[in-house]
Amino acid sequence: MKTIYSAIQPSGIMTLGNYIGAVDNWHRMQADANNSCIFALADLHTITVRQEPAQFRKNAMSFYALLLALGLDPKKSIIYFQSHVMEHAYLSWLLNCYTMVGEMNRMTQFKDKSQKHQDNINMGLMDYPVLMAADILLYDTDEVPVGIDQMQHIEICRDIAMRVNSIYGDVFRIPKGVLTKVGAKVMSLQDPTAKMSKSDPNPKAVISVLDEDSVILKKFKSAVTDSETVIRFDPENKPGVSNLLTILSVASGKSIETLEKEFEGLMYGHLKVRTGEAVIEMLKPMKEEYKRLINDEAYLLSCAKDGAERAAAIAEKTLRRFKDAIGYVSL
Repeated sequence: MKTIYSAIQPSGIMTLGNYIGAVDNWHRMQADANNSCIFALADLHTITVRQEPAQFRKNAMSFYALLLALGLDPKKSIIYFQSHVMEHAYLSWLLNCYTMVGEMNRMTQFKDKSQKHQDNINMGLMDYPVLMAADILLYDTDEVPVGIDQMQHIEICRDIAMRVNSIYGDVFRIPKGVLTKVGAKVMSLQDPTAKMSKSDPNPKAVISVLDEDSVILKKFKSAVTDSETVIRFDPENKPGVSNLLTILSVASGKSIETLEKEFEGLMYGHLKVRTGEAVIEMLKPMKEEYKRLINDEAYLLSCAKDGAERAAAIAEKTLRRFKDAIGYVSL
């Protein structure tokens, strides 16, 4: 069995980019009988940005319900809240002592987030990749499905693990990051040179998976394209059109090459409407299941408790193995 681990922060909204770039890929990995899947809501990571407590809890429950509604099965996979497994924070501290300050200073996301949150450049923001490394290494992970922007964090995780192994022997399994071939990075509908982000201040730029159908279609109709009229996949010269083709390819299950042929001689308006309609149809079953689940908090908490217990049983063994290697006194 191959162990798959990935996580998503339960903050703000779940975007179409989150779904296509990460969660839908999780669903496919869960369906593979050779995979043992572990999926977390990274609520420890979330507080590097200040959260309003009541809204934070509401978002966390909403995200958990969404994961189940999107097809993740708590009986087939381990689905849990990161904060419910104490070993994450414990291993993160130990790994800090095997991580170089210069490595953290080079992290692209730290630089980007420091610019966005200049009034709150906290140590958690800088230390984010080490906690992420702990998340992954706790479960003897083989593969981590991630977006392109997270690959640097996977590399530092591998570097830290190999450094520990070079000192103490075979303590950690060395994971690898896995990108989806299509849809690994969904771009903003208003600035197709930038990633679709839940923190984007322009609501027209982002599709929430819980947006009303009419809102989704309206946002796609207003998507930025270019001054040409030819529909072809060319991310460098036609980023807006290429983004729509990518999204439509995922939502329809058709290849980009097939879509290019289908849209020969048609206008951008046709592409926008068809993409919007395909996304609406793709999200319809999930929305119906979400409405049912979000009103059953007892069931959601029961699933989360079971997931946390199963995750902790694995994490505890890994942490003990590392502590023994370091030389800590065991009781």
